[in-house]
Amino acid sequence: MYWVNFLHIYQPIEQSKEILKKVVHESYRPLFKGFLGIKNIKVNLNINASLTELFVKEGYQDVVDNIRKLAETGRLEFTESAKYHPLLPFLGEKEIIRQIKKNNQDNRKYFGKSYKPVCFFPPEMAYSRKVAEIVSRAGYSMMIIDDIAYNGGKEHAPKDKLYAIGNTKVTPVFRERRVSNSIMSAVVRSKKEFVSLVDEELGENKYLCTAMDGETFGHHRPGLEKFLFNIIKSEKPKQIFLSELPRYFEINGSINPVKSTWASTQEDVAEGVQFYSWKDPRNEVHRFQWKFLNFLLETANKKKINSRITDRLDVAMASDQFFWASGEPWWSLEMIEKGAIRMLNTLKSLPGVTKKEVKKGEDFYREIVAKAFWWQRSGKIEAMARKYKETVRIPFKERAEKDVYYAFLKILEREMKKAARKRNFEKAILWRDAMWKLETKNDIFDAIHVIDMLRMEMPQPELEKMLAKYRKEYEKISPGQPELRRIIK
Repeated sequence: MYWVNFLHIYQPIEQSKEILKKVVHESYRPLFKGFLGIKNIKVNLNINASLTELFVKEGYQDVVDNIRKLAETGRLEFTESAKYHPLLPFLGEKEIIRQIKKNNQDNRKYFGKSYKPVCFFPPEMAYSRKVAEIVSRAGYSMMIIDDIAYNGGKEHAPKDKLYAIGNTKVTPVFRERRVSNSIMSAVVRSKKEFVSLVDEELGENKYLCTAMDGETFGHHRPGLEKFLFNIIKSEKPKQIFLSELPRYFEINGSINPVKSTWASTQEDVAEGVQFYSWKDPRNEVHRFQWKFLNFLLETANKKKINSRITDRLDVAMASDQFFWASGEPWWSLEMIEKGAIRMLNTLKSLPGVTKKEVKKGEDFYREIVAKAFWWQRSGKIEAMARKYKETVRIPFKERAEKDVYYAFLKILEREMKKAARKRNFEKAILWRDAMWKLETKNDIFDAIHVIDMLRMEMPQPELEKMLAKYRKEYEKISPGQPELRRIIK
């Protein structure tokens, strides 16, 4: 097995100095300093040039220097992206190309000749065929996207071969969601557990691509960076760069991945709401935000603008304002208003802008802010947050159908016995405790819900197959009337 270890780091251009300092101190600084102390590693990194500039501006040159040292010593490979982290499927080709070029030019300014990416990372792994075609024309031969893009989550992408996307020259590299999420969620907490997670394919000629936010290590999950250091010190699986994949796997045929992000679910894809967290068709704040951005871009395209104004336009495209307007569960009035006022000020700075155009922009601004404040004042956001939290806190035993509950218990029991046979007693205890938590309704107090943990441990098709098997078994032993219920062995 060949392991592609990919990390993505990003902060909004207007991130508060206090939060940036905290993330640098807890994550970025110890992470890259720690990597420097490990020989023979290969880390794939995406850093948007807006964050690189933010590091330099705010006095964190040491982080930039350490990243550059890792690249210069052959331990880190960069990927390309769009400078200000926009959601690319909803932008025009001109805007996409401009942000890619800026990202390349500005990162090369700070990282020098070591910045030579061949693989492209679309922010949020937001994929569409249009983006792939533009990336292909821009000269990038690879693109990292989520496994769900392969077939909408119906089956996993093969790990022993590569493809081209349609008639483009771009090869998609699929993120392994199960292993990535197991690491990010700290379900896997030791080198032994990591090896056990990939053990079945460890000796096979396949690739494993994990992709995670760098901030997970040390900032979102304190201490998890030490676990990452431990597993990347291992000789197995063999670590490689994204650009090395074609050396080991033949590009055979073409495929057409589906629109998706690394946050998309199978249900999202089926319902056509893959970009739910950034463009929810039922979210009125989102609707006005996108109307305003599209109006701004259309107006700007009619004017003769200089590089200073195009840079302001590009900043206005950042995905943050949309993400924080989702309300399920992410919500920030400050980020929503910042995005809206940024678009309005950019509109006003356009040369030759008319009073009518400014008036329309002001109307959009008021609609966005008024709607957001109304959601806040009316209790809508509070209700959405409460519903989200309460759903998580209802014991699984109470919110699941009896046949589903029975099936999960049987699968947990199976996993416990399997781990014990392999003498992986730590994992066996993990599943034993998970069964106890479900049966006693104590799973609401668990930091990592045992059901989510199981979903990450088993591939989705296998999990669904096992659920179907045990649900069918339950139907055979479960009588129709509750007063007649009995245990049949």
